[in-house]
Amino acid sequence: MMSADSGASSVMVLLDLTSAFDTIDHTILINRLRDIVGVSGLALEWFRSYLSNRSFSVFANRFMSHSKDLTCGVPQGSVLGPILFLLYMLLLGLIIRQFPEVSYHFYADDIQLYCSFKPMEVHKLSSLINCLASIEQWLGDNYLQLNSEKSETLIIAPDNQISLIKQHLGSLGSSVHLSLRYLGVIFDSAMSLEQHSRQLIRNCLFQLRNISKLRTLLSKSELEMVIHAFISSRLDYCNSLFLCLSKRNLERLQLVQNAAARLLTKTRKREHITPVLRSLHWLPVHFRIHFKILVLTFKALNCDAPAYISDLLEPHTPSHSLRSSNQRLLVVPRTRFKTRGDRSFRAVAPRLWNALPPSLRCLDCIYSFKKQLKTHLFRLAFN
Repeated sequence: MMSADSGASSVMVLLDLTSAFDTIDHTILINRLRDIVGVSGLALEWFRSYLSNRSFSVFANRFMSHSKDLTCGVPQGSVLGPILFLLYMLLLGLIIRQFPEVSYHFYADDIQLYCSFKPMEVHKLSSLINCLASIEQWLGDNYLQLNSEKSETLIIAPDNQISLIKQHLGSLGSSVHLSLRYLGVIFDSAMSLEQHSRQLIRNCLFQLRNISKLRTLLSKSELEMVIHAFISSRLDYCNSLFLCLSKRNLERLQLVQNAAARLLTKTRKREHITPVLRSLHWLPVHFRIHFKILVLTFKALNCDAPAYISDLLEPHTPSHSLRSSNQRLLVVPRTRFKTRGDRSFRAVAPRLWNALPPSLRCLDCIYSFKKQLKTHLFRLAFN
């Protein structure tokens, strides 16, 4: 989102659609698949058969209404529902691409727009505003509309620049927030994830208190399964973003994992936790973050990651034939800012990757890589 070493500011806009997809006639969907997506022949007839001759009824208080023909929308909870929606939204991506200064991501009916610019390029925000106007017009012409109550804007910039940037946002200025939640992660204007880490720790401690009440009712294996489901999964979710966490917040996350380990093994607070984590074969939080980043790097190098991640990595190609030519090294970019540049994925991933043993870097199977990587990190964590 933000350049690793340019000192650029960014504006992120999260748009939520009030889905009127259920009101779209089946004929319009079929025509869109044929004319825009290019579906034809047997595949088109298969979609037509799926959407045709459907009916629905309402069941409430043991009474069922008469059946009614369904000529619009798709069955709720169906596998094809999200696919048809994404195919229907293809044209919107083409419209956004008409504005080179604006980048975007789609996730179901959520749209993320962001515009990155240097301090003297605030005029680029006009492109973002025009892009948003084009989106609203396209949605209105295609039976969709924005949910203004759930659409939010976040300015990621130094504090002394936020007020100036806000003046150039026009109608978006009223939707500016100090932080916003996107896919379960709370982002703030400093990209410190401070609020997210506090909320994460609060949720984990709440779950640990509840789990402790069940300890006498569960076996150790069952208790460990519950801890992984309610604690480890939370600590691991999107933890590749935790590079920007401060050392203090990382230590607090580690305390949560330590508390979970003590609960599982009935270890007292005064006893050293390192032997406990080693016996459970749990990687500490810091190394779990490295594990996630290195797995993403492996997928990017093996064409199994999105292009916006793969484009951040550059293979090292020496000018002369050297011994390191076949070791799959990556170029470590120069950075200017310690808090953003050095902690960006573009800079951290090559450093971690180049530090791996050559035997790990040369693997081509994701399952073997994960297994051997965990063994390698486990040795580093527990010496």
